[in-house]
Amino acid sequence: MVVLRPFALYDAATIQKKRYPAKARAEIEQLIRAWNKETYSGKRFAMLAIVHDDEPVGFCSWFEHTKSVVSFGVDVWEGERKKGYAFMALTQLEECVREKGFAIVQDQVRADNVASIRLHEKLQFETDGYVYRNQKGGKVLLFLKVLTPES
Repeated sequence: MVVLRPFALYDAATIQKKRYPAKARAEIEQLIRAWNKETYSGKRFAMLAIVHDDEPVGFCSWFEHTKSVVSFGVDVWEGERKKGYAFMALTQLEECVREKGFAIVQDQVRADNVASIRLHEKLQFETDGYVYRNQKGGKVLLFLKVLTPES
C-alpha cells in the first residue's frame, strides 16, 4: 500500500540519494518549495511523494491543461520499481483529480517505454497507437482516459 502526500523539506536527503545525487541539498529544498506552490505556469499542479512504509519511493504529479483536462506524471525510483507503486499511485491520483472536477486524463508516453505503456493499459487508458512527435522531437504515444464517477 502506498500513500500520496506533499513533499516535506525533510525528504530532501532521500530525493538527493534516490533521484538527484548531483544536486545540492539546498537545490532540492528549493525544488520542494516550488512543487508545494500548487501552480505551474499559471495552471493548477501538484507534485506528490509516493510513500511506502513512511519512505518516499518516487513521485507523481498532475497538471491542469484546461478546466476539464489534466495530465499525469509518475517516477518510481530505481530499486523500487516493479512493486506496483506506480499503479497504486496513479489510481489514487485519478480519484484526486476526479474530485477536483477534471473529466479527462491525457498522457504522453515514450514509444519505447514498455512498462509505462503497460501501466496505462492496465489503468484502462486508450490510445490510437499512432506514434506522435512531442515538443522535444521524441516519439510518444498519446493515452486518454475519461474519468466517470465509476471509473
